[in-house]
Amino acid sequence: MAKVLKRSRIQIWGDVIFALFIREIKSGFSDKFGLSWAILNPVSFIFVLSFIRGSMDGGETHTMPTFVFMAYGMIIIQMFLSMWGSSSNAIKRNKSLFAFRQVQPISAFLAAGLFESLVKLTVYLTILAIMYFLRMDIQIANPLELLFCFTQISIIALSLGMLFGLAEQFVRELAKVKSLIQRPLFFISGVFFSLQDVPKDFWPYLNWNPVLHAIELSREAVYPTYGAVGVSNFYLGMSTLFLLSLALFSYQAFWKQAISR
Repeated sequence: MAKVLKRSRIQIWGDVIFALFIREIKSGFSDKFGLSWAILNPVSFIFVLSFIRGSMDGGETHTMPTFVFMAYGMIIIQMFLSMWGSSSNAIKRNKSLFAFRQVQPISAFLAAGLFESLVKLTVYLTILAIMYFLRMDIQIANPLELLFCFTQISIIALSLGMLFGLAEQFVRELAKVKSLIQRPLFFISGVFFSLQDVPKDFWPYLNWNPVLHAIELSREAVYPTYGAVGVSNFYLGMSTLFLLSLALFSYQAFWKQAISR
């Protein structure tokens, strides 16, 4: 007689997340370009922006190479926007699977976040490899702080994705609002500039944005001489905690209604 293996709830949840993660990989790399485009797009953008900014500041921006300055800005903002967008569409992409009792939206959100993290990790390692072959100085003075910045911005993006993913099941037009919010973030998050380039009178209009804090702090983590000003780990941490709590409370309250609509 065949023996039935009993799995704990955590094991079932882990298997569901892994299955959805594999599904994300297959759908994400199903076209002809696949992962290569996910790498070439930001890398080429970084080279172009580094050339433009480097022609203005001589190849060094506030004591760090302009290429490195642009690289951390681009990686973080693209990770933030792609993870937010992907996780907010997780319910819509996997709605047919929610007919199975074991599959819940939280698993789809986490699988989407893991997939985007994998892609951006590959991009980051590729950029480090390019820097090595070009004999550029590779410096990471505080790897723990750098990891902390990446982790917090991932949690913020995933939390916003969860909030918008749930809300869009009730109000479809919120997808357009999300696009309107995302567009200016590329220009106000310190990707192309540092707060040191901006007069202090204008800082309050910019440093409400936790993405700006993550980008500036990540630059300081690799080059301490960069000296990030006007940003703080405390604000980034509080923003992460607030948005994560709000997302989890909203999920607990509305996930059943969201998948039934």
